[in-house]
Amino acid sequence: MYLYNIEKKQIIAGSGGYQEKGLLIRDTYVRIGTGFHSMHCMFYEPVVPVEKSRIGVIIIHSDDDYSIFPIGGELAKRGYRTLCGQVIDPDEPLEQKMIDIKHAVEFMRNYSGIEKVILMGHSGGATLMSAYQSAAEKGVKIYQGSNMLVKYTLDEELSPADGLMTLDSNWGNGSMTLFSVDPAVIEVNGSVKIDPELDIFNPVNGFDPEGSEYSEAFIKKFLKAQAERNNAIIKKALERLFAIEKGNGYYVDDEPFCMAGTAQLGPFNKLFPQDIRLLSHSKKPYVLLHGDGSATEGIVPSVRRPRGELGKGMSRYMIGAVKSTVRSFLTNRAVLAGKDYDIREDGAYGILWNDTFNCTPGNIRNVNAPLLIMGMTGSYEGLAAEEIYSNAAGTDKTIAFVEGAGHNFDNQGREEFGDTQKIVFDYADKWMSTSGRFID
Repeated sequence: MYLYNIEKKQIIAGSGGYQEKGLLIRDTYVRIGTGFHSMHCMFYEPVVPVEKSRIGVIIIHSDDDYSIFPIGGELAKRGYRTLCGQVIDPDEPLEQKMIDIKHAVEFMRNYSGIEKVILMGHSGGATLMSAYQSAAEKGVKIYQGSNMLVKYTLDEELSPADGLMTLDSNWGNGSMTLFSVDPAVIEVNGSVKIDPELDIFNPVNGFDPEGSEYSEAFIKKFLKAQAERNNAIIKKALERLFAIEKGNGYYVDDEPFCMAGTAQLGPFNKLFPQDIRLLSHSKKPYVLLHGDGSATEGIVPSVRRPRGELGKGMSRYMIGAVKSTVRSFLTNRAVLAGKDYDIREDGAYGILWNDTFNCTPGNIRNVNAPLLIMGMTGSYEGLAAEEIYSNAAGTDKTIAFVEGAGHNFDNQGREEFGDTQKIVFDYADKWMSTSGRFID
């Protein structure tokens, strides 16, 4: 496979058989489905299969294209067969994306030589994979109760995978949207203005590009306003859904839904990427993997760096808005904030993630398959691992953190942490290849 670098105007070799270390692997384009309604994926496998090649890993994000994300090639170099790609349409409701995963599981089950199938969710991909595995194990009825913000609507039977890995999962796409809601946004006559009293990029409120320190009063005020705006947006979406279902919508099936200052790209409008005192350490002790190959156990500290000016002013641009539909927003991104909503040094609180299927901590309560959870301490999403682990229902569950690894597993130029990407994939390899788990 070849990639074209637009900036350098160079054609470079992608993953596949060009790996310099580990087993020689090949990559193959895979289309699952027919016509326009198809999934486009890359299948990575060792040229000469080994015992671990009996395990197939599916790596698909809820929104992004993972065809050339490093996970697939790195696991294939270690002997596994991996299917990496994207859902058919990132703008579709979450239920339809789960059907895409169903077909990916079927592909792997029917591939000669694969005996066990493991789902791997990175970042928002863990939302999708945990939702799928949860409904596949317990039946979609678990997402059709009266407590649900919106109910799962499809009735196709889902086949569970044999295991699940979440690598630097976020708190769920619904939670990340809540965290990203900018309470400073004021929409007046179709235009967007910013309330300076709630603007996290206002120096008067404590912003510093080298590292912000907001007062307790500002944090409390910000989070209260964030919860109120988030819940108001959801209320509006539910009203539009009710109108659609009564035949009074702009269209008979769905309609556009756009919200200024709510995009969850990087640090857009998030409080804790600026003030790194928030979400700065775990509640309990866990295994921490170090660059020198050692491991210790204790309270896990975050070593992430503040995000500075990145995201400043984005609430007034389209790039800083969520551009969705009513149904897609409610299934993919909507979770209510409770009265006790808070973000503290050791975690996020007061999020009603048991009432939706777009939040991994809620979904994981219904998963009993073997589970690996890994958090990256250089990432602003790293501590979600603890929340997922504490909610996990199964008995075969493993958690570990990687010191200094960023959200995409690299050391972000901080050489003191070593080859963090290798540490991540070596540990995942060790977990999958443990005798008796997936290989006899």
